[in-house]
Amino acid sequence: MTLRWDVLAAILGMALATYLCRAGGYAILRASRPPRFVQAMLNHLPGCIFVAFLAPALARGGPDIWVASLVTLAVQVAFRKLALAILAGVGSVWALQALA
Repeated sequence: MTLRWDVLAAILGMALATYLCRAGGYAILRASRPPRFVQAMLNHLPGCIFVAFLAPALARGGPDIWVASLVTLAVQVAFRKLALAILAGVGSVWALQALA
C-alpha cells in the first residue's frame, strides 16, 4: 500500500474544514446569545436529524421493519428508556426476519 499525498491532503483539508465549522459555531454561540426562535430550533434539531436518517430506511423496509419500528415506538412510549426501546427494536427485527 502506498501513501498518496493528494488523498492525504484532501482528508486533512476536510478534517480541518469540519473542525473549523464546528468550532466556529461553538465560538459564535458562546460569544452571543441567540434569539429564542434559534434556541428552540436548536433544541429540536437532533430529532429532525434522526427522522431524516430514519425515514429512508423505513421507506425501503418491508413489513418486518414497520412492525419492528412500531414495537420500538411502543416500548419507548411505555417505559421511557432508550436502551430498552433499542433492544426491543433490534430483537423484534431479528425475530421477524428469522421467522420469515
